[in-house]
Amino acid sequence: MRNEYLNKVEDNASVCTWSEKTQLEKGDSVTESYTSELWDFTRVNSTQNELQELRNIWAQWHDEAKQLFYQNYGDLPYLLDVKIDRHLFRAMVQFWNPAYSFFTFGNVDIVPTLEEYMTLLLCLRIQGYKAYVRPASLPTFMKKLAMITGMSEQWAVARVQQKGDSKCIPWAVLRDLILMHPDVKKKVDVLALSIYGMVIFPKVLGHIDEAVVDLFDQLGKQNTPVPAILAETIRSLNACRRAGEGRVFFEGYSLLKETVDMPRRDDISEKRWIDILRNLREEDVRWKAPWLVPSKVLYRCGSFDWVPLPGIWEAVGYTPFLALR
Repeated sequence: MRNEYLNKVEDNASVCTWSEKTQLEKGDSVTESYTSELWDFTRVNSTQNELQELRNIWAQWHDEAKQLFYQNYGDLPYLLDVKIDRHLFRAMVQFWNPAYSFFTFGNVDIVPTLEEYMTLLLCLRIQGYKAYVRPASLPTFMKKLAMITGMSEQWAVARVQQKGDSKCIPWAVLRDLILMHPDVKKKVDVLALSIYGMVIFPKVLGHIDEAVVDLFDQLGKQNTPVPAILAETIRSLNACRRAGEGRVFFEGYSLLKETVDMPRRDDISEKRWIDILRNLREEDVRWKAPWLVPSKVLYRCGSFDWVPLPGIWEAVGYTPFLALR
């Protein structure tokens, strides 16, 4: 699976035909006797890291350092400016169906896809055909930190902290290192690690977890992080439930940048969002983003009608074509 992670399909019509045939023959891919239903209202507390220091560092960098970052790690810096609509987020969680790992809005099912995540991050250098899987034998946390930061193991040992069941490196330590490090490449690497730990895979506020460092260490070996990022999206949503047409997109176009620049309303309440989402109709939904024209679609793995996505904390099942049911 690691070496041939993306299965090339003949065309989208063939995939849809396969999906419909599989559904007719096998039904839904959930445990027998399991009833899929959306639960009553779930209260979600949304907390995120304070990102202003990361934004300040990025704003102070010169163009050469920024271009080096884009070349190596894609459009991650735009995530620092994405404004979170907490009312919309809390409303959407009410419609997440953990049985199928997608959103059910009335009669409409919608699922985030691997191809969308790849296009959003726009990191061609590390979009290889090997998904991140934690190797059986890894260097120690201290050794990995030393390799990524260019500092000594003694430096790492003195700064790593135990937080609950996890070893972590404080963001404040990495912030100071970025500000003083003489090597521009290392500055870029440490900032990228910080974004992965503070924005994409946050666990302990103000700290970067050891599991994130494991993933980051594997990026240099041409492992794509996208399946792990999608897996964490699905895992997080499951955890919450349990407790433009006609445009031409030129080379260098960044969807994340456009998303950040797009004006948004912030006066819609959580209750109003729930009403809007509950009453979505099929004709209200555009089923494929105009900027997404994938040549390969991942929809099954070998003889399985689903795909196991290895995450940094746990693996999840990915069944995008169940949304066609």
